[in-house]
Amino acid sequence: MKSTPFALAALTAALAVSIAVAVALGAVPVPLGTVVGVIAAEIAPGAVAPTWSIGDQRIVWEIRVPRAILGALVGAGLAVVGATLQAITRNPLADPYLFGVSSGAALGAVAVIVHLGLFLGVATLPLAAFGGAMTALLLVLAIVGDRRIGPERLVLAGVAVSFVFGAATNFLIFAGDPRAAHAVVFWMLGGLGAASWNLLAVPAAVTVFGILALFLHFRVLNALANGDETAVSLGIEIESARLILFAISAVITGALVAVSGAIGFVGLIVPHVVRAWVGADHRRVLPVAAFAGALFLVWVDVAARLLSAPQELPIGMITAALGGGFFVWHMARRP
Repeated sequence: MKSTPFALAALTAALAVSIAVAVALGAVPVPLGTVVGVIAAEIAPGAVAPTWSIGDQRIVWEIRVPRAILGALVGAGLAVVGATLQAITRNPLADPYLFGVSSGAALGAVAVIVHLGLFLGVATLPLAAFGGAMTALLLVLAIVGDRRIGPERLVLAGVAVSFVFGAATNFLIFAGDPRAAHAVVFWMLGGLGAASWNLLAVPAAVTVFGILALFLHFRVLNALANGDETAVSLGIEIESARLILFAISAVITGALVAVSGAIGFVGLIVPHVVRAWVGADHRRVLPVAAFAGALFLVWVDVAARLLSAPQELPIGMITAALGGGFFVWHMARRP
């Protein structure tokens, strides 16, 4: 595909429209004109005369806009991380949760929900989840050690850490208050209900700068995706490059899981669709995957809010159903 700038411009416009429409939709619908008016009034005070109620303003600006932005950030980050990990491991089934990061985040979150409580206020849960994710990352790196960091060793270390952390999480749930089980299950299936302006700054900064850092390595990703011999012939230090890319990916994943729970399949589905669209060059794959992932999760969140309204479905439940269906369709197309 040669018209990447046009594709990015189209995706940017589609994302802006999708966020506005997503904010308008919900158990309490808000007219699209009101959504645009509230957002314009908040961005440029005095530019638009208010014609809406205080209730509509609170629904739009304080609840749904930060939620839609968080959905876009999570979708973009997971999609780019998925594309990166599939390249550095040369494994088409690699996704952000293959390396134990989500299991570490789940352990931290469950410890807070079931046993510790919000001893640091509303920031306790995301901080504990992020701490668990980073602990898992450090364990994976410790297991790999200073040996040759091949893709197989990274995957095996990640799977081992994931199982150990999963066992510890299950023990905490088993030994804890059964009344907290619902909250634990809902968090582990993923959701954007915790979104607020106060919680957006950290995941936004980590996602934006993390994606930019990964994009600056697109030539390395192209080389690694073609095999270690190709990368070495191009003068790339494959072990240090793989370690840097893995660490950046883990930090992005940990920051996103901390505020949204474990939303699976985004980092698995979107990179496959994007490669079929724009080819295998990561100079195009990464930015297109970011916008495509953002669009995907914004609309999945709309479905999660509407399918069983006024009750909200866990987003991970919907992405898992879509992911399973996608791979059945993908395999049926292969000869």
